[in-house]
Amino acid sequence: MVSEFNENSTDALSDRSILEYLRRQDSVTISELVEFAGVTATAIRQRVNRLMKQGLVVRQAERRGRGRPTHCYSLSPSGERSSGHNCQDLASALWVEIREVKDPEIRRGLLKRIVIRIADKYRGQIQGVGLREKMESLVGLMHERDVPFEVVVDDSQLPVLTAWACPYPDLAEQDRGICSMEKMLFSEVLGESVRLSGCRLDGDNCCTFEPSTVASAGV
Repeated sequence: MVSEFNENSTDALSDRSILEYLRRQDSVTISELVEFAGVTATAIRQRVNRLMKQGLVVRQAERRGRGRPTHCYSLSPSGERSSGHNCQDLASALWVEIREVKDPEIRRGLLKRIVIRIADKYRGQIQGVGLREKMESLVGLMHERDVPFEVVVDDSQLPVLTAWACPYPDLAEQDRGICSMEKMLFSEVLGESVRLSGCRLDGDNCCTFEPSTVASAGV
């Protein structure tokens, strides 16, 4: 049975699954994507429209036999380049080179530029007005990268960004500086200063990022 799409469902169709399917095809129709994914045409169109807005998928009219042209979808040049979320080896090598920079000011400046560059890529995909809405949008981006995040509201009603897994687990165990970089990145993306209030490396069951000030919790 074809199931209705649910953004919060654990078995929901992922953007990556569509991209990887398109990577193996010249072009496909909505019907072909429905058959591949086993979800409704509405769910497929929602995902495809989202990927088109991100510039990863393009649509073109093709004639397949007689009758009116059919809309077909394929990867854009940007979509062709989007591959491999697991870049642990590359990340580890780059991090080692960064830590080898002897001058602390140069090292901090390099890290700051890297964080800002990554944040600029994420920021355009973040939606919402208040901090909680922005955090929930960021959670969606993390889920697309197969990294489980969620937003939890603490006793003081402040939103807390909770990471149930680390994007770079091996790297973090070697150098906790990666945790500081993640904190910097989330602060840049969310436009609000956050602090690392809990860490798996300290024995916690998750990593948590809280607003640095009460004022940051505005909605």
